[in-house]
Amino acid sequence: MARFEFRLPDIGEGIAEAEIVAWHVKVGDTVAEDQGVADMMTDKATVEMESPVAGTVVALAGNEGDMIPIGSTLLVIETEGEIESEQLGTPAKAGAQITPEDGLLPSQEHKGEVAEEQHMPAAPAHFIPEPHPEAVEIKVPQPTSQALASPAVRARAKELGIDLSQVKAREDGRIRHSDLDAFLSYSAGQGYRPAGVTRADEDIKVIGMRRRIAENMAASKRHIPHFTYVEEIDVTQLEDMRADLNANRGARPKLTLLPLLIVAICKALPDFPMINARFDDEAGVVTRHGAVHLGMATQTDAGLMVPVIRNAQSMNVWQLASEIVRLAEAARSGKAKSEELSGSTLTVTSLGPLGGIATTPVINRPEVAIIGPNRVIERPVIRNGEIVAAKLMNLSISCDHRVVDGWDAASYVQAVRKLLETPVLLFAD
Repeated sequence: MARFEFRLPDIGEGIAEAEIVAWHVKVGDTVAEDQGVADMMTDKATVEMESPVAGTVVALAGNEGDMIPIGSTLLVIETEGEIESEQLGTPAKAGAQITPEDGLLPSQEHKGEVAEEQHMPAAPAHFIPEPHPEAVEIKVPQPTSQALASPAVRARAKELGIDLSQVKAREDGRIRHSDLDAFLSYSAGQGYRPAGVTRADEDIKVIGMRRRIAENMAASKRHIPHFTYVEEIDVTQLEDMRADLNANRGARPKLTLLPLLIVAICKALPDFPMINARFDDEAGVVTRHGAVHLGMATQTDAGLMVPVIRNAQSMNVWQLASEIVRLAEAARSGKAKSEELSGSTLTVTSLGPLGGIATTPVINRPEVAIIGPNRVIERPVIRNGEIVAAKLMNLSISCDHRVVDGWDAASYVQAVRKLLETPVLLFAD
């Protein structure tokens, strides 16, 4: 028998450490070669670590939310026979000492057992040791429902007191929020949900994507003096044109308002280069970009992510529609590449039907502006002395006041407004 120390490899240029966001194994589990053992998050992406050898897990480096330096031991695997040294780990015979410098921290509960069994000095807390041969196995009750659902859906179902095994899933077998809504609507008349239900308090550790979002938002508000400008736009003609385009789209993706808005954003930017920029406040340098690498704020089960539409200014509405769908699906499924989640020069954030009357979006630092369309509503307006129905949408823009003046932001939005209210201009050279 031999013990293999799986050391955290270099998973990105310039990355010094990574955060444990999920363990896929526990001490005592048998793992196969190339089996996923942990999800590690850097400031650029989440990467799944795969075991380079087969064997039994005897040690884990820490708990979810802990930071692990590159090159330190992530976990120890006991294998059959001797193994050769590999790039991602170091072989060690059974009984070899593991020092605190290796990053493996034994728990107080089993510290004595580990020291006696492996003849090594006890180390500080939160390492998960190999089970003692005489330890009693504690069986944890498993949930009765085996339904496929994201953590957010499971949490909501628990809050509502819904047994997921009673909810009808989609064709792919996965239950979504809309399925919970349908279940509640169906059950409402049967007194399913009691009034005045009080849910228990719970503590949720802020780790992984949620911690990254918290840190980025705090840094943006702390360093950037925001101001927000909001304008009302009549999109009646734009919506009529969109309906015509969709009626004749053939096999192309259905157009939402977003691709048309992106075309207007890109066409107006050449006259307002201060909007499509990034500010390195430490170096005191503003870079005004020629190409528009448009960030698209996307809500996922893991939190808010911003995939990037590269060279959006060179795409037509159909190409933009396809790229929006592709990037949103990649972000929500966790398959977005690191280069698809960085390098944006301007960001759009939209809540779709939940867009509200107006928003004050937070800038995606180090960018200097973020644009937020709100929902389209039909209201009566006066035209030529007559009351007519019109489809109206408020458009918000938040800017970094160190780089963008209020006049510039307002003038830019008015240029976008002109394009949206006269949609034929979107397709004019």
